[in-house]
Amino acid sequence: MASVSIENTAAEKATGNRSKPNRLAPNYWPFVIPALIVIAAVIVFPWAFTLWMSVNRWTLGQSQSFVGFDNYLRLATDTRFWEALWHTVTYTFLSVVAPLFFGTLAALIFDANFPLRGFLRGVFVMPMMATPVAVALVWTMMFHPQLGVLNYLLSLVGIGPQEWIYNQFSVIPSLVLVETWQWTPLIMLIVLGGLASVPREPYESAEIDGANAWQKFRYLTLPMIAPFLMIAVIIRSIDAIKSFDIIYAMTQGGPGTASETINIYLYNTAFSYYDIGYGSAMAVVFFIVVVALSFVLLMVRQRTRWTDVEGK
Repeated sequence: MASVSIENTAAEKATGNRSKPNRLAPNYWPFVIPALIVIAAVIVFPWAFTLWMSVNRWTLGQSQSFVGFDNYLRLATDTRFWEALWHTVTYTFLSVVAPLFFGTLAALIFDANFPLRGFLRGVFVMPMMATPVAVALVWTMMFHPQLGVLNYLLSLVGIGPQEWIYNQFSVIPSLVLVETWQWTPLIMLIVLGGLASVPREPYESAEIDGANAWQKFRYLTLPMIAPFLMIAVIIRSIDAIKSFDIIYAMTQGGPGTASETINIYLYNTAFSYYDIGYGSAMAVVFFIVVVALSFVLLMVRQRTRWTDVEGK
């Protein structure tokens, strides 16, 4: 009986195999090719064309000529480029540190339970929703030395009028003030998400041991939200280093070149002075700087691991 059952099963399998139609292996290339074409048209071709322009001397309206690495060597001796690089580094550093500090402080405040907390959270994130150019126009009026509301508020506490964006020494801090006002809510939301995931048991144990508020923040809260802080640093660093719209709308790199970052200098070189080749070389170098910064930040992010409150 066993042999008959085995033969019947084998026969059914053979019949089933013969009855199934031959199916071709799935081919996904028809779906992938359109995406590859879009990527090549939007990303690959512009960068290949930029690289080609960077090794040519090309002034708009004139014929280009191949010069090799002359444009890159010119950057090494361009004091205005190095000044713009320093402005970019300073602006980026301040635009990361200030929102990180105030955003973390705001997250700690809004993490507590108090009346109208949800409404106040909504009001606090409203600056993040405004368009950069609108923000720039409003703050430019507020920074006006004679008619601006900021100098009026300072006069109420006995402080004299300030020149804000019209002074070469205060222009970058003033621009950072605008960035801080607009992007502190983003840091607050990121850190607030981290605080929501923090367990409460360690705090109960710390209170039993007599820890104060600073000790609980230093040894409990800060280590547990460190990955969220690192994410906030990465987002703000990449966004700040490529900032263009607010700076250009408020100062155009002025007064003089006091707030001219690499983005502003690159734009002026390519579209105001029409030196396309030199501007392209500057864009390639700036791209390398951004990639290097992103790589460093991601490496630091990989080292920022989730740890327990004992630091294990």
